[in-house]
Amino acid sequence: MTDKSADVLPYDDFDTACRAVLAHLSERTGLGLWMMTRTEGEDWLVLQAEGDRYAVTDGDVMRWADSFCSLMVVGKGPQSAPRAAEVSSYRDAPIGRQVPIGAYVGVPVMRANGELFGTLCAIDPDPQPEALNAELPLVHLFARLLGSILEAELHGVELARTLQAVREEASLDPLTGLLNRRGWNERVEIEERRARRYGSPATVVIIDLDRLKEVNDNQGHEVGDDLLVRAGQALRAAMRDTDAVARIGGDEFAVLCMESGADAGWRIENKIRGALAEAGIEASVGWSARNPRQDIESAVIEADRAMLDEKHAARNEAASD
Repeated sequence: MTDKSADVLPYDDFDTACRAVLAHLSERTGLGLWMMTRTEGEDWLVLQAEGDRYAVTDGDVMRWADSFCSLMVVGKGPQSAPRAAEVSSYRDAPIGRQVPIGAYVGVPVMRANGELFGTLCAIDPDPQPEALNAELPLVHLFARLLGSILEAELHGVELARTLQAVREEASLDPLTGLLNRRGWNERVEIEERRARRYGSPATVVIIDLDRLKEVNDNQGHEVGDDLLVRAGQALRAAMRDTDAVARIGGDEFAVLCMESGADAGWRIENKIRGALAEAGIEASVGWSARNPRQDIESAVIEADRAMLDEKHAARNEAASD
């Protein structure tokens, strides 16, 4: 294959296409920083950055509410501002007081369901000519094309998760039919790679059954095993097919919900508590959300700590009665 023919081949993935778009826009406009970003709650994650006039790199996290883009997507600022200081909302934005921004361009990148994924945007320390406004249709086109690639790729990720669940039979706990510790660790590793690539949020829930040892000692292991099976069934029924549900210890379970961040954490916890209560199962529950500043394994540790805090508090309360 000649070098010339290689230039017209499709890009391998969203990451490669995005990097090519940013490089093209940077060369075409000369602006000091082009970014592909993702919004998640209060966080504004830089998936990719192109340019050397600001100390911004891939993976940086800023406050969404501080940005020009947060104003742009709700119509409080224009998508192109060659002289940003002349736009009152941008002049007063916190990020404009943190770094010099003379010019700004930004457009939303949307999911097919109408939800905001992030933005394709650029800033420069110096004001720019009015000709910058003429670049906006091209930026819009690139944002929609990248959104289309992203949507197809994320759909593929969902299919891969479903297929992965079918293939995980070798990593299942024989008693409950859920993932075992090995299967759980493999899923966490796979989803962390995806989370780094797409800036995906995730929620981890750790569940520890109360008094299982007491049940085993007083009523027999058959009754204890039945309790574990019913707990596993309740958890699996409460979660989505693409969520990872595992038995990671004797009386300990774990749930991983991708594309569900801190804003969904309490809802997921309440759903799990309700499912267990309906099955007549007492348990201590803790949860934590992955965010751009930590990985899923860190969320697992925090969720486990929250679960233990609840368990210890319950024991102390029982001892004081």
